[in-house]
Amino acid sequence: MSWLRALRETARSGLTVERRRLEPAIAARAALGLALVIGFSLAVFGPAVAASSAFGAFQAAIATFQRSWRPRPTLALASGASLAVSTFLGYVTGAHELLFLALLLLWTFLAGLVWAAGPTVGIIASSNVAIMLVTVTLPTSVAEAAGHAAMIFTGGVVQAALVVLLPVRRWGAQRDALADALAAEADYARRLRHDPVAPFDPVPLMTARSAAAVTPGQARRRPAELAGARGLAERIRPVLASLADPAVGVPEEGPERARVRELLAAAGAVLDAAAHAIRHGDPVDLPWAAAAALRTPDTGEILNGPSRRAAVRLAALLGDVVETAEPRTETSGGSGGSGAAKSGTSGSAASGAAEPPAHTPRTRPSLARLTPVVLAKMRAEMRRDSPILRHAIRVSAVTAAGYLLGAVLPFGHGYWAPMASVMVMRPDFTQTYARSVARFGGTLVGVALATAIVQSAHPDVYLSAVLAVLCAFTMYLLMRTGYAAGQVFVSAYVVFLLDMEGAGLTQTVRDRVTLTLLGGVLAMLSYAVYPAWETPRLRGRLADWLASVGRYAAAVVARYADPAGTGSPDVRQALLDTRAARVAWQEAVERATHEPVRHRGLSHAAVEQADNALAEFGRVAMLMEAHVPERGAPPVPAAATLAESLHRATERGAKEVRERREPHWEDLRETVDAWSADPPDHFLLHKGAVLLLDVLEELTTALTESRRH
Repeated sequence: MSWLRALRETARSGLTVERRRLEPAIAARAALGLALVIGFSLAVFGPAVAASSAFGAFQAAIATFQRSWRPRPTLALASGASLAVSTFLGYVTGAHELLFLALLLLWTFLAGLVWAAGPTVGIIASSNVAIMLVTVTLPTSVAEAAGHAAMIFTGGVVQAALVVLLPVRRWGAQRDALADALAAEADYARRLRHDPVAPFDPVPLMTARSAAAVTPGQARRRPAELAGARGLAERIRPVLASLADPAVGVPEEGPERARVRELLAAAGAVLDAAAHAIRHGDPVDLPWAAAAALRTPDTGEILNGPSRRAAVRLAALLGDVVETAEPRTETSGGSGGSGAAKSGTSGSAASGAAEPPAHTPRTRPSLARLTPVVLAKMRAEMRRDSPILRHAIRVSAVTAAGYLLGAVLPFGHGYWAPMASVMVMRPDFTQTYARSVARFGGTLVGVALATAIVQSAHPDVYLSAVLAVLCAFTMYLLMRTGYAAGQVFVSAYVVFLLDMEGAGLTQTVRDRVTLTLLGGVLAMLSYAVYPAWETPRLRGRLADWLASVGRYAAAVVARYADPAGTGSPDVRQALLDTRAARVAWQEAVERATHEPVRHRGLSHAAVEQADNALAEFGRVAMLMEAHVPERGAPPVPAAATLAESLHRATERGAKEVRERREPHWEDLRETVDAWSADPPDHFLLHKGAVLLLDVLEELTTALTESRRH
């Protein structure tokens, strides 16, 4: 993609406003906390302290809106505390230009490096630097600096207290995540009626798994219906695929296929009903037609073999889902146990990917225990080829340059330039350029409107405070609809706060917009000069996915050789690793799509063909997992040879993909050829091996054609 086209595409995405569900109650709660902090600070300490404390409450509220499964009060307190420390250090060093510049470089570098721990922490750290640049212009002594820092932390405490005292839809995010996973399964079941090999996006299941991790305190308060249903949804997916797939199920036409379509439609209706019940905390309203279709006695007469076993298992698992989704008053430990026990007898006995019992929740470390983990991730990124390290270097250099340029230019309040840079810069090209355009457009509108109001109406201190709170409420309300929409009101919020304190009266719209444009241009130029393109790393991402899906298939096949063994955790972990590698590949492809660089070894056609091939490889492995023998079943010795061949072939193939060579599959081909005369005594094992080999050959063809092109 050319630079001109890349800039056009990223600009369009940055200015896009999405239609999203608004949450006025949460926005009003955040604005109430801000109003309380500003009002108290104005009445007791005056406009300067009110302005700094308002930034603390404002940032703490934004932290609670970030996508995180941690308790929202914890995020508000962490944001308030980190911002208080940042601003106090900035206040102390602000009078010494070189010392403050050194602090700004260090703080911005650490804020860029902390993106290794995830976007939530990265956004909070970047916002701390941006707000520090504004607030350090307010106090004049160390004592005042300490007071301002204390009030900033108080703003975080107020927002945390309001989250506790005025809860809005407790466990709403976790309910939505689990309901979305069940709804995705329902949609998958309906699509399988028309396309027996329809793809499935595992992201909803991955999101639900992240949401299911709780702290010990959360585990004691978690609603019973949020425990157990996710594990059942995990086991339902391969059963649905096995029931629909003609390779291991019923023919594509005929009475058997008609019954399968009926069962899939019923499964979709039941899963939708369970999703609705979990999302709203209501009893499950089970459609009678779906229940009748699942209970009809002639299913065993129409279906036989693998399809009959899949139908019986599906009905049992759906029954467990309905039971688990019913709201109950007991604690999660007592209620989750029965659902898990029942699902263990009906569905998990034959599945190598069984979930842990629902009464043993996935634990999430506290913030204190998470600190060494974050530090370890940051240390791991200290290598030359790390995109996170490149981002940290870029953002620190750009912020320092913007600060110096803002100080030299005759506009005053030069912090608008570095503030714009640090807020728009992200580790990847697409987000940085899109947010730069959105930041400039939003700032242009917001600053123009707010400055026009200030210069025409000349509001007093209290009216400026009211206007700032209204802007903050609107930003909280619209922040999920698009970055540009939020920036309009963020910019207006800053203008009204500065007018309340009297610090921004001498600066015009032209000055603020020019400095914001300067910050955005510096951010965009930095990525052009010191990039971290995703395109050259696509082969590495593809190799990671190939290796992980190969380990998953090998773990599944190994269960055929030893049904009574301890392979179940291996299958589960291999499946999770495969999902993570697949999502990392897809995100890399999405980022690389808009990069203005030519491909290095993978054309767009090769990317699409390789994606289809490995997705099909994973689907075949999932079909084999759906029919893993139950514990105590006779082993299939030939499966051990296939498992070893799969592991060796995919590991070597991944190495060849990384080294830009054509992957070969001799081990697997030899195993399949050896079975041509004497296939293993299992209805799926030999067929599955042939399908896996065919898919890997398609991958080789895609990479070969890409290299030749």
